Amino acid sequence: MVICVVGGAGFLGRRVIRKLLSRGHDVVCMDIAGLQLDVPGSQFRSIRVDVCDFESVLSSFLTYRPEIVIHLGFLVGDYSPRQAMRVNVLGSDNCFEAAHLAGVDRVLFSSSIAVNGGQRHYGHRPVVEDDAFVAETQYAVHKVFNEWQAKEYREKHGMTITAIRPANISGVDKILGSVDHVACIVNPAKGISARFKYRDQMRCIVYGDDIAELFTRVAEKRRPAFSVYNSGGETLSLGQLADMVKKYIPDADIAFDHETGSEENQKGAVAYVYDRTRIWEEFGVDYPPFEQRLGQMIEMIRLDTVT
Repeated sequence: MVICVVGGAGFLGRRVIRKLLSRGHDVVCMDIAGLQLDVPGSQFRSIRVDVCDFESVLSSFLTYRPEIVIHLGFLVGDYSPRQAMRVNVLGSDNCFEAAHLAGVDRVLFSSSIAVNGGQRHYGHRPVVEDDAFVAETQYAVHKVFNEWQAKEYREKHGMTITAIRPANISGVDKILGSVDHVACIVNPAKGISARFKYRDQMRCIVYGDDIAELFTRVAEKRRPAFSVYNSGGETLSLGQLADMVKKYIPDADIAFDHETGSEENQKGAVAYVYDRTRIWEEFGVDYPPFEQRLGQMIEMIRLDTVT
């Protein structure tokens, strides 16, 4: 199967591409930055494409004729409001429209748990895919728009456009977005101190390779049963995460300014109890305990095998 991965040079994109290649798919990485991979033959191509340039996106789809487009080209982090809007909103619509015009009726894209707002809206129950949107940040509003636009393309053009809402993705090379849970692991492994405001700051954490596996399985199914899937993940506080790290690094220098207070004093928080029934029942996706993944991350840093 020929698959175009938009934003394939990014943190998640690289992992998804490796998964796809390992399963025998032909992959085209479309990114404003190039991606170098040692892959024999013509199974992998990397082309430089700006997702904000509609003509370039359309031309690429017409040239390579993918059976599915996986859209991962988003900006999260400290970008200007206009720059983020152009990539996250216009860029996504470019992918949907170009896929429609090029006859690619299957698109899989990354939404976010941010569309559900903070856990305070749900009490202690898990957030499910059918819960109403509660967008509390610009990024969340962008993702809500993406999901609504995908709905329009499904209804008006009969396309299969599927959203996965990843939780807080973790990996040793993650540097943008929600990264406090990453720093809590990576800093001590590098012998650097880590300091955070609240010990009770909650996260729903999923390892990068595990979320890449989910994207791969959904992409390989011609007609997924649903249009939206929660990734799920393991609910942990930064304090719990710090305790796990200290099992591997007893002298880890991890400190907190406050034991409690994150829910009361932080706006724009995201939910952290996330249902994953759909991905388990339809795709058989389950994740190893995050403590196991945490140990692997520490080992990678110690052995300097980060890729």
